[in-house]
Amino acid sequence: MSASQTSSHVPSEPSESSDIPTLLVKIFGKDRPGITAGLFDTLAAYSVDVVDIEQVVTRGRMVLCALVTAPPRGLDGDLRATVHSWAESMKMQAEIISGLGDNRPRGLGRSLVTVLGHPLTAEATAAIAARITRSGGNIDRIFRLAKYPVTAVEFAVSGVETEPLRTALVTDAAVLGVDVAVVAAGLHRRAQRLVVMDVDSTLIQDEVIELFAAHAGCEEEVAEVTAAAMRGELDFEQSLHARVALLGGLDASVVDKVRSEVRLTPGARTLIRTLKRLGFQVGVVSGGFTQVTDDLKERLGLDFAQANTLEIVDGKLTGRVTGEIVDRAGKARLLRRFAAEAGVPLSQTVAIGDGANDLDMLNAAGLGVAFNAKPVVREAAHTAVNVPFLDTVLYLLGVTREEVEAADAHEEV
Repeated sequence: MSASQTSSHVPSEPSESSDIPTLLVKIFGKDRPGITAGLFDTLAAYSVDVVDIEQVVTRGRMVLCALVTAPPRGLDGDLRATVHSWAESMKMQAEIISGLGDNRPRGLGRSLVTVLGHPLTAEATAAIAARITRSGGNIDRIFRLAKYPVTAVEFAVSGVETEPLRTALVTDAAVLGVDVAVVAAGLHRRAQRLVVMDVDSTLIQDEVIELFAAHAGCEEEVAEVTAAAMRGELDFEQSLHARVALLGGLDASVVDKVRSEVRLTPGARTLIRTLKRLGFQVGVVSGGFTQVTDDLKERLGLDFAQANTLEIVDGKLTGRVTGEIVDRAGKARLLRRFAAEAGVPLSQTVAIGDGANDLDMLNAAGLGVAFNAKPVVREAAHTAVNVPFLDTVLYLLGVTREEVEAADAHEEV
């Protein structure tokens, strides 16, 4: 049935530039079932059209805003009295404001600003909001993504381009003790993506070569070289060969022992499980070893995995690696290769890492996330996450904690 058949009232067509009279009807008070239906049932008697609706519930208190066309001439006062009377009967309060047209058009330049705090203080929130304003942006909407294990909120901002806004906010974030991610708004956020992670100290809590070194009795020496390499003080390939040489002579049975010692980062399984539900493809690249990453790929259902390979001859580690070295440049190259194989534009990729050898990959991705990273990496990445929960990366993609929990609960049923 067509619209003309369902009602004799011909809808008006307000536009962003329209000057037709409109009413902003705001209802606020204790939330309960039936408030929204009751308001619009009351308004229906006056043949008004709905132009916009916004409803928010915070700690059981509702704010419901309805922008509607003005009623026929002579009925404005009656509409106001009826709405106020209905609101009073529901133990709610009402406010009605006359005006013209719809909301003003949003400014050019649309960004989504995600702020993570543990906790999120009023001081930090004020500073972020003020910086957005000083950058020429307007906050159009604020939405909470998660309340634990961190508080995550998303600001929809217009009026300023993404890159300068990101630069301004990321600089402030380090001082304020919060993590801030700024991405361009648009359809691409809902598109299929590829997420590629570093392994050591990102997907897992350990440095794999140090686990091997512990069995060889040279853990301290290897850890010192590893730390210098991650800070960018040593050439990665040279440091890799130097560290692997110390493992020469270890029995190959140590591989199974190391696999059993690997500890996933808190939130790693949740992150990967949720990404796969969303249809994303997930991979890992590592300066570590295929002897571990291949096992992780199978256990976690990853789509891609690439790392260095420890040479094993006659059941012993030789102290050498075989094949192409996965170093800083190699990680970026693999990100591009995985993206091509997945059929995902590079702009739709997300890279996560913590060390200097991840920088090329982080900068090549559409969104590079420094996860509990060294200072040099935090300063160069698109955004930083400095809480020990890997699944907080989901909030940067607009996924809420409630959505994650609902999906998990549905699967368990």
